[in-house]
Amino acid sequence: MTPLDDQELSTAIRNADSPAWSLRVAAGRQLAVSDKIEEVADVIHRLLLDEQDTGVIQETAETLLARNDTVGLRFVLLAYSHAATNDAVDHLGAALDCNPEWMTTEGADRLIKQYRELATDQDSGVRDEAQQILARLRPREEWARDSAQAES
Repeated sequence: MTPLDDQELSTAIRNADSPAWSLRVAAGRQLAVSDKIEEVADVIHRLLLDEQDTGVIQETAETLLARNDTVGLRFVLLAYSHAATNDAVDHLGAALDCNPEWMTTEGADRLIKQYRELATDQDSGVRDEAQQILARLRPREEWARDSAQAES
């Protein structure tokens, strides 16, 4: 995580409300990697549901997922569960589905472990989204297990 000093944090929070999409994108990236992410949760949530520019949604979500931790994934799932526009649903869904972590066994294993953890989250939206994603993966897990048993 990148430590933001108080002035940088204040600037990023202020830029999150800017009419300029480029400043909102930069704010989303900065806040998503901040070591004070819980303190700015409401601002990040707002950026993930930006109604003016889907680039803000996409960049903020991808930066959160690039953290490779449960916290970042949880933020994206929470926003996905609250998304009210097709654009937000499409871009958040694409970020989740196209997460580069799916490309390696180690990354996919880490994601599945994080989704399992989030499937018991206190927030019903996070919990439901994590359970739905795991349900889509289950047939693949069963197929891989059946294939491995057939080879034995």
